[in-house]
Amino acid sequence: MTSIGSLQFGAPWVLALLLLLPAWWWVRRRRRPAAIVYSRVPTLIRGPHAGRGIARTMFVLRNLVLAGFIVALAQPRSGATSRQVTSQGIDIMIAFDISSSMLAEDFQPRNRIEVARDLVRKFIGLRNTDRLGLVAFSGEALTQVPLTTDYPVMMAAVQNLQPGQLEDGTAIGTAIATAANRLRRSPGKSRVILLLTDGENNRGSIDPRTAGRAAQAFGIKIYAIGVGSMGMARVPVGRGIGGLRFEYQPVQIDDQLLTEIASATGGRYFRATDAAALERILEQIDRLERSPVQTRSYTRYTEQYEWPLALALIALAAELALLAWKAPLP
Repeated sequence: MTSIGSLQFGAPWVLALLLLLPAWWWVRRRRRPAAIVYSRVPTLIRGPHAGRGIARTMFVLRNLVLAGFIVALAQPRSGATSRQVTSQGIDIMIAFDISSSMLAEDFQPRNRIEVARDLVRKFIGLRNTDRLGLVAFSGEALTQVPLTTDYPVMMAAVQNLQPGQLEDGTAIGTAIATAANRLRRSPGKSRVILLLTDGENNRGSIDPRTAGRAAQAFGIKIYAIGVGSMGMARVPVGRGIGGLRFEYQPVQIDDQLLTEIASATGGRYFRATDAAALERILEQIDRLERSPVQTRSYTRYTEQYEWPLALALIALAAELALLAWKAPLP
């Protein structure tokens, strides 16, 4: 890739074709026409100088057409930069519950998963230098995004989370183990699992307390959020002809388990009955020790081929108009 100032070319070798233009000009200067030909009577009346002027104009226009097309084919672009940025950050894996119970409608007019998505998207939006990753879980757990500083990718991945993407259930232990596995080799001084769930552990082969102790051994802190109100909630219990069937049932979140796991790792547990829970977690995480994180910052190209292409098309249109004007009358 070749650059001229802030302008860069994706195919700079094409520019070598521009050297053919002065060669064409030199050959044309050396060539002497055998006779003078006038295509129209008015040109003959105005004299030979008028004919030569039109010929020169057409030659210049043809050169502009060719030059414009050659420069456009060389893929001119601007704005592409790449630089190394060193900042202070925390490594955070977000474990997000997408079990069917997250469709419970106890945050009217929204359900639990909509509230949880908003909490996480707000959390991502307030990060500047932290590396984030995403694990989705229900009856099983799956890494959606490994640790990254590409926050738009994280935002899109969270927005796409829906119940039904994985086997149903609530495997809290598997979720913690999957997130901890992603964090255990990260070089950061502070490593955090942000766990969002609305239920009790009922699936998976890994006990949540065992997974919590493993996370603690790796120096990982768990901050848990129980997504659900107190009392009764309208919970999906199956599917009918018109879609999901709902019944009012007691909200069951294993607060004791989540509190125990979080406290054992040096983290905290909050019940997300409102947005204040997220703010309290943010305050806790922002107090953690940060470590240097190296990231590469990119700026995307802005293609600039339109300008030389437009010049070539304008010159071509002018040449065609001049040819039409010179053409002999029928």
